[in-house]
Amino acid sequence: MSEEFGPTFVTVTDEDGNDIELEHLETLEWNGATYMAFFPAQYADGEEEPEDDEEYGLILLKVICENGEELLSTIDDEEELEAVYEEFMDLLFDDEEDEDGETGR
Repeated sequence: MSEEFGPTFVTVTDEDGNDIELEHLETLEWNGATYMAFFPAQYADGEEEPEDDEEYGLILLKVICENGEELLSTIDDEEELEAVYEEFMDLLFDDEEDEDGETGR
């Protein structure tokens, strides 16, 4: 589905049974796996997103297949998480630069 219709939201349930609504930012295929980046759609107790921290609330999840069904899972390996984070930063900031575009060159 095209993003011209607006952002995509998903609801996930954490290990404590709490539903969390997330806004999908980007999907990345890397090293044979699929990863998705999200921001929380709402902050606890009406709290606003901090303006001074670009990374606040960034959530990276791995798509896994279990019993033929695609599920989202946390990334437990620190090295994998760091590598995926770097890939997403490159992807997201490249997209941002492309959108801003430099004219006159």
